[in-house]
Amino acid sequence: MNTKEIIEIYNRYVIPNYTRNPILLTKGHGVDVWDAEGKRYLDLFSGWAVSLLGHCNSSVVKAIQTQASKLIHAPNIYYTEPQGLLAKYISEKSFGGQCFFCNSGAEANEAAIKLARIHSSSTGRYKIITFSDSFHGRTIATVSATAQPKYQKGFAPLVEGFTYVPFNDLDALKKAVDDKTCAIMLETIQGEGGINIANKDFLQGVRKLCDEKGLLLILDEVQCGMGRTGKYFAYQHYDIEPDIMALAKSLGGGISIGAMTAKKEIAKSLVPGSHASTFGGNPLACSAGVAVFETIEKENLLENVKKMGSYSIDQLKLLQKAHKVIKEVRGVGLMIGTELNVNGTEIIKNCIQAGLFLNCTHETVIRFMPPLNVKKENIDEGLTILKTVLFNLNL
Repeated sequence: MNTKEIIEIYNRYVIPNYTRNPILLTKGHGVDVWDAEGKRYLDLFSGWAVSLLGHCNSSVVKAIQTQASKLIHAPNIYYTEPQGLLAKYISEKSFGGQCFFCNSGAEANEAAIKLARIHSSSTGRYKIITFSDSFHGRTIATVSATAQPKYQKGFAPLVEGFTYVPFNDLDALKKAVDDKTCAIMLETIQGEGGINIANKDFLQGVRKLCDEKGLLLILDEVQCGMGRTGKYFAYQHYDIEPDIMALAKSLGGGISIGAMTAKKEIAKSLVPGSHASTFGGNPLACSAGVAVFETIEKENLLENVKKMGSYSIDQLKLLQKAHKVIKEVRGVGLMIGTELNVNGTEIIKNCIQAGLFLNCTHETVIRFMPPLNVKKENIDEGLTILKTVLFNLNL
């Protein structure tokens, strides 16, 4: 079917809750995707960081194909090897916790919220503090945790018990803690909020405050985890450990999967019957997740992230000198934001037309999140397109 025919089907049968570009994608390989008319696009956004190893990575594809021929689904009243192996990888590469598997970042954060509350229930504590410009998901609880009114509009009443304070403001955080607070929840690097990076003193101060007050530290690494910053998890740049961490997006290399991992003494509060997910931890998704970890290790991709991230930031800063529309370039590894002095919608539209996938969040921040195995020539090609777009728009 052609693009027009598929769009007509969408218009009739699919709820229009997304703003879609009139492009019918049909295949992808590495950093490239193609539409139904055969046009190639360079994808340096990776679908909100999901395609961590690029499109249709051979190791992930092989793992999925092999597992699909053996066992696609098994209920969580039985054991499967892929789920156990993936939990082992997550635990050993992070802080030695135990995992709960689900299907998305919102579900992983939902599980983290429920764990924090049930673990603290005997003390009567239930409040969770989150931060301005955060984004934790689209369920009613995670949208309540998200301190951005635009995502909450129309969904009142929200879930009780969330308090919001400014990001990177330790004094405001301390003032917000009361005798009902059970946890502090934040993104190590805010993605949807505009690539806002937690200050080291701030995050270390949050950890210290949690220890002093007996609070749980929940880190949402749904977007910034899994090697995107040059370490497996972004918190590892800060010399601290969380009590609970949420993962998703890139964990399955393109397959839908989420995970919540917690320190063992906290994880045990989720007793049988307290929380569950029918499809969570299914063999197909977990096999993909295992392949992701194995590929990162085998191809030494954390080093590539450091090199290509540093190169990308340097090149974007050079672009900033030539274009006053660029206000700031910030990022860690291959999670980079270019803040503009104008709304970036037209820039992104023109980039797509020119064959480049990027994204604009928070209206003025262009996000650059290519696969971890991106090459210098891919970055150069993308920046050349962006530079041409800025020039043609007289920016």
